Amino acid sequence: MRLEEAQADWIHIDVMDGHFVPNLTFGPPVISAIRSCTALPFDVHLMIENPEREVAQYREAGADILTVHAEACRHLERTLTQIRQLGAKAGVALNPGTHESSIEYVGDVIDLVLLMTVNPGFGGQTFLPQVLRKIENVQKWLEKIGRTDVRIEVDGGITGETAKACVAAGASVLVAGSAIFRAPSFHAAVTDLRGF
Repeated sequence: MRLEEAQADWIHIDVMDGHFVPNLTFGPPVISAIRSCTALPFDVHLMIENPEREVAQYREAGADILTVHAEACRHLERTLTQIRQLGAKAGVALNPGTHESSIEYVGDVIDLVLLMTVNPGFGGQTFLPQVLRKIENVQKWLEKIGRTDVRIEVDGGITGETAKACVAAGASVLVAGSAIFRAPSFHAAVTDLRGF
């Protein structure tokens, strides 16, 4: 697989239901098929309504990390706990317009915070620089509650320039779809992003 050859750490897979976000992508059968091609960890980002109904299927299909949107969960803490009970790492995602304080009560049941740096639903969008402050705030909050093990992931509009700013603000995981898949060399693109 080309991403393994490029020495990517994870494969980030966006799942969209056409309701929570306007776009529609694939479900567990496709993830299961991809899983048979690689041992890289799957970071499955569920941009779907009522994710608690679906997390078990995605875990069974091969997800190692399951990230749900705070905005899509009726009972966020219960959903994150459910993900962990399934043996996956639990991530919570926030859209650009959602304040980071909305996840303060789930600090003890998360492994990852995904901060959307574009409005979710479509690739190739322009990075929203106001999210840099949110990255800093989340990092400070995680330090304050003693959860420096929680990864801060950013997704959307990631380029060399925006990656550098995100890492400086506290991000430790970069989702760089267009920056990698539009590059002439996956390996060179991954290597460049690792430099931050």
